[in-house]
Amino acid sequence: MPAVLLIILIVALYAISSVKILAEYERGVIFRLGRLLPEAKGPGLILVFKPLDRMVRVSLRVDTIEVPPQDVVTRDNVTVKVNAVIYFRVVEPRLAVVEVSNFLYATSQLAQTTLRSVLGEVELDELLSKREELNVRLRQILDQHTSPWGVKVSMVEVKQVDLAEQMIRALAKQAEAERERRAKIIHAEGEYAASEKLAMAAHVIQQQPAAIQLRYLQTLVEIGAEKNTTIVFPLPVDLLVSFQNLMNSVTAKNDIGRNDSGRNDSGKSEAAKI
Repeated sequence: MPAVLLIILIVALYAISSVKILAEYERGVIFRLGRLLPEAKGPGLILVFKPLDRMVRVSLRVDTIEVPPQDVVTRDNVTVKVNAVIYFRVVEPRLAVVEVSNFLYATSQLAQTTLRSVLGEVELDELLSKREELNVRLRQILDQHTSPWGVKVSMVEVKQVDLAEQMIRALAKQAEAERERRAKIIHAEGEYAASEKLAMAAHVIQQQPAAIQLRYLQTLVEIGAEKNTTIVFPLPVDLLVSFQNLMNSVTAKNDIGRNDSGRNDSGKSEAAKI
């Protein structure tokens, strides 16, 4: 009887130790006599008969890897430090255990090399302005290489781009020059629009000459509302041209009269000599 009880106790303890509980996000990859079972176990209650069976727990939750800062030389020969973060999860536990010894370390190393190679093919302006496109490209490359390991890369984000102090000053000058260029273009477009409106106004005033007088009276009202002591009186250019023509005609008549009087005086002097 003691031997039977001992055997029953050993069997009970073995059965209890064979009971494993896996969480909802866990799967158990079972090796029986060194051979991989066709399906991963879990979640819930499973039996692992040691030493015949060996179980490897694999989490199916989304995990993150922070890629340390990498020295990247862009296509336009600018050295920058870039770090990133990768979001991935295991979709096939059997492949994650069998195909790679440590899928976390392998994914991290692959992310570092991919980050350097991909960002080294773009220019600095593309790295700063087209970050979303680069993130998608990095995710596709990593997902393609990690798919045989049963790992699905869901997102890659370039976190920070560190530039040298000289490059930061150069970018600041470039941004300032760009703002000045835009300001000049906007000013020129405003001048062009204003000239078009002035041309239209001049055309209307040319058809209705009384409009310029009304505009002049309106200007006087605006000046008087500000209680100024100075009144601006516009002088039409046509009046100046007419006055200049009149002065030229008067001057020409005076010159003709002087020439005639000179001729008469010379004729009288010659007659007196005779």
